[in-house]
Amino acid sequence: MTPVEALIIAIVEGLTEFLPVSSTGHMILASSCLGLEHDAFQKSFEISIQLGAILAIAWIYARRFLRSIELYKKLLVAFLPTALIGFAAYGWIKQYLFSPTVVTVSLIAGGIVLLFLDRRVVASRSTIDQLEHIPYRNAFGIGLVQGISVIPGVSRAAATIIGGVFNGLDRRQATEFSFLLAVPTMFAATGYDLIRTGMQFSRQELMLLALGLVASFVFAWIAVKLLLSFVERHGFAVFGWYRIALGLLFALLIHQGIIR
Repeated sequence: MTPVEALIIAIVEGLTEFLPVSSTGHMILASSCLGLEHDAFQKSFEISIQLGAILAIAWIYARRFLRSIELYKKLLVAFLPTALIGFAAYGWIKQYLFSPTVVTVSLIAGGIVLLFLDRRVVASRSTIDQLEHIPYRNAFGIGLVQGISVIPGVSRAAATIIGGVFNGLDRRQATEFSFLLAVPTMFAATGYDLIRTGMQFSRQELMLLALGLVASFVFAWIAVKLLLSFVERHGFAVFGWYRIALGLLFALLIHQGIIR
């Protein structure tokens, strides 16, 4: 992987991590278009640069995190199901599910769910005034749905947004809770992966990781700033149609042997 290739992958990660479109799917597509081999370092790079995106959220919501201990409790409850699922299935997921075929099916299925979700959320109103007041059972329910996102292509953001809407949140609240829940979830996933790989990176690989972290931070910050207002005005349908279109593109490229 060259610095330019690392920069492209990191920009893709930063722009898509908090959109309900699957950053993993986009990185797999970008890697295939660049002709990169999906080896051990490539997989670790794609997971590790998520730290940059997490730091963007921590920066944007710093005051929110500092002012409310109650929010930490709700995020912890929502985080636990995903942590247990990810810990139990880590090896199996990395060995068998990081494939374009899995991503294709996940993208299309998730897109269909988002289209139905958009109709539901338009016809309903939030039952919760502030995220800090979300009941623990609802927070746990969001976490259970987020657990599905261990499957590449599902999208952690899409899963938590879907879980949020079905647990009484409106568009903005579900999207914002997705942002906040990303911090413990992605920190844990990235840290666990680095521990499992032994963090045995060469000097060149470490430089690529550093470049990727900075780029993902900058572009995740941009994406988050724009997403909330977009969702409030336009909803989730556009992301649903986009996922379906991208999934069909994946299927075509797989059929033609461009992506393997």
